[in-house]
Amino acid sequence: MKRLLTRSIVALAVLWLGGCNTAPQRDPAYAPVRPIVMPVPPQGNGAIYQAGYEHSWFEDLRARRVGDMLTVKLAEATDATKNAATNLSKSNSNSVTNPTLLGSTPQFNTPSVLPLASNTDNTLATSLESSHSFAGSGDSTQSNELTGDITVTVVEVLPNGYLMVRGEKRIGINQGNEYVRVAGIVRPADIDSTNTVLSTRIADPTLVYVGDGAVADSNVVGWLSRFFVSVLFPF
Repeated sequence: MKRLLTRSIVALAVLWLGGCNTAPQRDPAYAPVRPIVMPVPPQGNGAIYQAGYEHSWFEDLRARRVGDMLTVKLAEATDATKNAATNLSKSNSNSVTNPTLLGSTPQFNTPSVLPLASNTDNTLATSLESSHSFAGSGDSTQSNELTGDITVTVVEVLPNGYLMVRGEKRIGINQGNEYVRVAGIVRPADIDSTNTVLSTRIADPTLVYVGDGAVADSNVVGWLSRFFVSVLFPF
């Protein structure tokens, strides 16, 4: 029985380790689309020119239709710095003197917790003081750079002629996978003669560079450590 249990544990470990080194997975949200199939032209009626089914013999190779490919040159660089400091201080002091009632100041005795003893010469005078202070500071610096090329496809042509593009590059490296995903809107005038556009010229861009595998898992904070730095931890 113990030998069978040991073999089962070893088999599960082998399956788990084998599953950690899987091939790159496709994201359906960045899948390419097929070109639109042109309808079959009607039978000729003897005319030389058939409108709508002609070939453009003198156009360049820039993307303009659904299914066309377009190369995006990644040239992203961001650098941000933020500093914040807060200092708060508040103090309060209130005092009430013993009032004069009918020409005399009231005094009274209060019983004490000790036997045969009392607190004498008490008045209505009172005072209250409070003080609060807070000091906080924070610094944040972020710098990112993403370069390279990725070829995407046109998924939709907008009424104004602009192109909605998207694409994904999947790379399997040793014990992990790398994914580069791009989506956005491209103006045809920004496409150069080599059918390339800069990523900085894409409107409403989505640029994603992520990975999975052993290397990516080693950079993930454990669930217990995340609890101690989350808002759920009250201290």
